Amino acid sequence: MTTYVPRLKQKYQQVVVPALLDEFKFANVMEVPRLSKIVINSTTKDARENQKILEGLSEELTLISGQKAVITRTRKSVANFKIRENLPIGARVTLRGERMWEFFDRLVSVSIPRIRDFRGVNPYGFDGRGNYAMGLTEQIIFPEIDYDKVTRVNGMNIIFVTTAKNDDEGRALLAKLGMPFSK
Repeated sequence: MTTYVPRLKQKYQQVVVPALLDEFKFANVMEVPRLSKIVINSTTKDARENQKILEGLSEELTLISGQKAVITRTRKSVANFKIRENLPIGARVTLRGERMWEFFDRLVSVSIPRIRDFRGVNPYGFDGRGNYAMGLTEQIIFPEIDYDKVTRVNGMNIIFVTTAKNDDEGRALLAKLGMPFSK
């Protein structure tokens, strides 16, 4: 009996690992950077007045990722923003394993090309340790979301956590996996 292996994971094992071994002259295959997790996070300031908005946001993240979203709460009170401690403010999902590979594949091959006037993602979103963060302004680029049922357009942050030691290795990994960086 054969088990299912995501298309992008096969590409990583068969194409990306040998290419990164040659490019960075790694001594061992285990030194090659890999994608360890993807974190999708979305918050909304209107959640403090209307809990329905937060429920809709959580359901949309669940549809997009294929995994139940967790409600996030504020850590501290901030009087200027009218935020109290432990107030539900957003939702997040952490993807690992097969779901992570499937989400990355759908993001790169289906969702990002649906962005209007798209010229590539910002190549400077790295944090110095090989992890990449990008923001999306609307969730309706994902085909899982029914446009007629959307009550409010929300953005989201997507963080790609890698095992790369620096930004160059992380950028090379994501580019070889198909991330369309702008020139």
